[in-house]
Amino acid sequence: MKKRMIADRVYWMGAIDWDRRLFDSLIPLPDGTSYNAYLVEGSEKTALLDAVDPAMADELLRQLDGVARVDYLISHHAEQDHSGTLPLLAKQFPGAKILASPKAKGMLLDLLDLPETAITTVTDGETLSLGDKTLKFIHTPWVHWPETMVTYLEEDRILFSCDLFGSHLATGDLFAKDQARVYEAAKRYYAEIMMPFRTIIQKNLEKIGGLDAQVIAPSHGPVYDKPEWIVEAYRQWVSGAPGNVVVVPYVSMHASVERMVKHLAASLVDRGVRVELFNLAVTDVGKLAMALVDAGTIVVGTSTVLNGPHPLALYAAYLANALKPKARFISVVGSYGWGGKTVDMLAETLAGLKAEVLEPVMVKGAPSADDLAAVDALAEAIAKKHAENGFA
Repeated sequence: MKKRMIADRVYWMGAIDWDRRLFDSLIPLPDGTSYNAYLVEGSEKTALLDAVDPAMADELLRQLDGVARVDYLISHHAEQDHSGTLPLLAKQFPGAKILASPKAKGMLLDLLDLPETAITTVTDGETLSLGDKTLKFIHTPWVHWPETMVTYLEEDRILFSCDLFGSHLATGDLFAKDQARVYEAAKRYYAEIMMPFRTIIQKNLEKIGGLDAQVIAPSHGPVYDKPEWIVEAYRQWVSGAPGNVVVVPYVSMHASVERMVKHLAASLVDRGVRVELFNLAVTDVGKLAMALVDAGTIVVGTSTVLNGPHPLALYAAYLANALKPKARFISVVGSYGWGGKTVDMLAETLAGLKAEVLEPVMVKGAPSADDLAAVDALAEAIAKKHAENGFA
């Protein structure tokens, strides 16, 4: 892929990774990803903002073959998919200064083979003149690491937002033309990576809200040349009220739990509540994470293994606790053979959500008519809670 112009003397560079299917040995990438770097050529100086994953270094270096000089290498984020190629770039442009936030400097030194003297720190709000183009650095900690920052190109009103507003999406489109597709990829990215820091992200959204950015250029996914919709989506994901949605991750060993969760789903739908079921034996955990963004209630369905929840159910609870969605209520439905501590273990795992626990339904063996009536009572309690809290 050749470098592509975003504005006058402002270029996208980087690599489209069409084939990558797993990130950090953890996050599914059904649509691949991209590693976006940006070249800004001022009348006096030139800056390269971010780099690429080391596996794609050759592609970026080829794009830079025709660039005579780079004066500044700007690192928004120390994670290797953004900064792992900095040592190679420093060798190619030995006169370039690496600029980063003070916290990023320490992390870059920990992660990369760079001398301390190679990195210069920039303060929050500091500006850098490239001649007729001015870069303003804005610290945005915990989006999604503690050292992150963004850069605003004042004259062209372009916000280089690093991971904020990003999407793991391999596409030939420079700009976000297919809004529905980009929205889904961006929501998945937010759910899997950004959601644990949503309260801090809310403050950072307010911080950059006065910049009047006409273009947002993230480090993954396409560039937003009409960014209003993705900014509004983030505001809703971060601070909007939970939805009238119940998310039910479940695992069933001998059909008892499956019968219970499907009965629960039907009972909730009858009461005007939307339900999303996820069979943990086969589900895409990214889809589960996306559903959690809007969830008002989470109900974990599980069979009992020995004296506790099925490991897949425990993983789902751990995931929900780590991602910290806005859900206000949680519960458990499940089946056991002779006893155990399933509810206690799941409630402890989900404790970080600080959500109200609604009466669980745990049955011995296959559910009876009375057990299914208890499931109906749980559905009624959820519907009532959602109505009382105005979930829409």
